[in-house]
Amino acid sequence: MEPKTGLRRNVAHYGDAEFAAYLRKAFIKAMGYTDEALDRPVVGIVDTGSGYNACHRNMPDLIEAASRGVMLAGAIPIPFPVISLQESFTHPSTMYLRNLMAMDAEEMIRAQPMDAVILIGGCDKTVPALLMGAASADIPAIMLVTGPMMAGSWRGERLGACTDCRRFWGRFRAGELDAGEIAQVSDTLAPTIGTCGVMGTASTMALAVEAMGMMLPGGASAPAVSSERRRIAEMTGARAVGIAREGLRPSQVMAPAAFENAFRTVMACGGSTNAIIHLTAMAGRLGIAVDLATVDRIARETPVLVDLKPSGQGYMEDLHRAGGLAPILREIRGALRLDAPTISGRTLGETLDAAPAPWPQEVVRPSADPVVRGEGMVVLGGNLAPAGALLKTAAATPALLTHRGRAVVFDSLADLAERLDDPDLDVTAEDVLVLRDAGPIGAPGMPEAGYIPIPKKLAREGVKDMVRISDARMSGTAFGTIVLHIAPEAAAGGPLGAVRTGDMIALDAGGRTLMLEVAPEEIAARLAARPPREDGETRGYARLYRQSVLQADRGCDFDFCVPKERARL
Repeated sequence: MEPKTGLRRNVAHYGDAEFAAYLRKAFIKAMGYTDEALDRPVVGIVDTGSGYNACHRNMPDLIEAASRGVMLAGAIPIPFPVISLQESFTHPSTMYLRNLMAMDAEEMIRAQPMDAVILIGGCDKTVPALLMGAASADIPAIMLVTGPMMAGSWRGERLGACTDCRRFWGRFRAGELDAGEIAQVSDTLAPTIGTCGVMGTASTMALAVEAMGMMLPGGASAPAVSSERRRIAEMTGARAVGIAREGLRPSQVMAPAAFENAFRTVMACGGSTNAIIHLTAMAGRLGIAVDLATVDRIARETPVLVDLKPSGQGYMEDLHRAGGLAPILREIRGALRLDAPTISGRTLGETLDAAPAPWPQEVVRPSADPVVRGEGMVVLGGNLAPAGALLKTAAATPALLTHRGRAVVFDSLADLAERLDDPDLDVTAEDVLVLRDAGPIGAPGMPEAGYIPIPKKLAREGVKDMVRISDARMSGTAFGTIVLHIAPEAAAGGPLGAVRTGDMIALDAGGRTLMLEVAPEEIAARLAARPPREDGETRGYARLYRQSVLQADRGCDFDFCVPKERARL
């Protein structure tokens, strides 16, 4: 039987498929379509616009431009909504709802008739959520990001969201800025729509997805407000029709080689630690298990080359003017899987060969003169992180990468908020701040609370960094000597739950260890004595989440969304 296409795909179950198709056509004609239009292939366009999401404020323009490309290529575009997530507007965290967005995207792609789908996202969790859903649905799909914002200026200093948000807030907490000045800064941190203009999670994921091959070449870095962003959208629409006709599915592009290229790109960019969780979850949807030892090996082999905050000084608009992803890939070409297919129909190597010739620029450094020599991120083990933890060394204080200090423990986010700035808090700059019960289950939703602020009394003494450890995440825009994603988390019985204030903790980034200097039998006794969690009555999505979420080393996806392992990275 010839496969169903266009509006004849996925008809509602009325017991009569021909009647279902007839009824569907009758109702969509209410919107003014002709039979000639309705007999063409259908390209769905995911609309993640929201009044709460300035990162996606250009969604109407992108949908219009993508629709134009679809129609020029001979198909009809049909936009449809899924939920929208914006980092600063989503309680308790966007990570808590990432899997819900992935499920929403997957089910709407499955339920509605489309021969291909354009996934439009931008803010941190939206890109992985859409690709997780599309990978599970596995119909032809292509990614389009909303693009980064432009940089602003305050008193002659160039700045932008959101590394500078944290830097200036730290100065405010230290008493270096008054209330009027910090309010002035807030007016200029996000001067245009678009995603954060530094190498935070949004920028990292955009570049990783382009390197993976699920986005058209050059699609990661064009600013949200630029005409080029709209031209990319039009070209994406046209290519969506091409992959619909070719039947090119995510599972054919998102193979182990593609993920290896993506992880290597993250490391070369000095990218966000969040990308490790998201890429792991995306791979998991295709039965590809990510070994953190492989991630650490890739990091060891890949110097940080991109001079963007928080690891460097520039902004995404600078990277775009330097050529976007292409100059990065040229510098690491010898380590890439160049035979990996991409959504353009070319291999990654062919795509790189076809890229514009390089020109003089200072944003992407040569491998011989990197921003950070050696790895920009490390995977830690040791008795505090038996299933792994991450440390972004590129954003850390070098002198603290080997450190031994006394633990100062906060048992929850509420405990942190209540005691951190207490003038009587017993804490020094040599101590190790510990936050627990802030992981996938514990918070819930693994919020970006790992960027534990410097206690106010120390900040006012000029302390800029301390060793901080937690089972939470931190924003890709953040900086500091911060150990994150400790797995298993305290709420899942992990050894972080055994730490007590006054215990000694040793960090050895070079040796890849995070150690609690307490005897194994004492750790076991402390864990056994911990009272059971009292989560209270949960229903709906909260109940589903708590029962099903995996740990950080497995991408924090839901266990029932991950198929049987078919390959390893």
